[in-house]
Amino acid sequence: MTEHYYSKKPGIESNPVKWQSELKGNSFRFKTDSGVFSKSEVDFGSRLLIESFELKDGAGLILDVGCGYGPIGLSLAKAYPEAAVHMVDVNERAISLAKENAAENKIDNVKIYESDRLLSVEEKRFNAILTNPPIRAGKKVVHDIFEQSFKHIDDDGELWVVIQKKQGAPSAMEKMRELFGQVDIVAKSKGYFILKSVKS
Repeated sequence: MTEHYYSKKPGIESNPVKWQSELKGNSFRFKTDSGVFSKSEVDFGSRLLIESFELKDGAGLILDVGCGYGPIGLSLAKAYPEAAVHMVDVNERAISLAKENAAENKIDNVKIYESDRLLSVEEKRFNAILTNPPIRAGKKVVHDIFEQSFKHIDDDGELWVVIQKKQGAPSAMEKMRELFGQVDIVAKSKGYFILKSVKS
């Protein structure tokens, strides 16, 4: 298990790389490494989530759960400079990279810290929580993220999830509907679904 991106300490040898990417109308330079999710490019699912997401009023508190090296949280922090973005991951290497990438891209409206799911997240009034959940960690972990997110979202706040149909979109929708009372499919592309639930 030590080589998985959802491990606390990836066992695979470090082999950092740097590359550039365009996200939500801004250019980024990312440093990534072995042992983190999608090290060679911003994966299609994360990109679809980033481009689909809209923050009401352009301000507020955002949480990126399972932030990896930072593409979702950092792109939203840059797109919404009036927002404050918390970014968490269980993977120590990913957290270190996310901090480096925040500095490299001169993004300072972020707070990046280690957390297994949301267990170390103290803030309880996020306006939006986004996740590209660690499917390979298993359904329980994914559903834990949904349940814990519900407790950390403010009234009228939103949970945004990207998930492939073949990797559990139907059961994710069922769980989100059970927690929030509703779920919308915001976008669909190449088998990926962007799901959104609003806490009423």
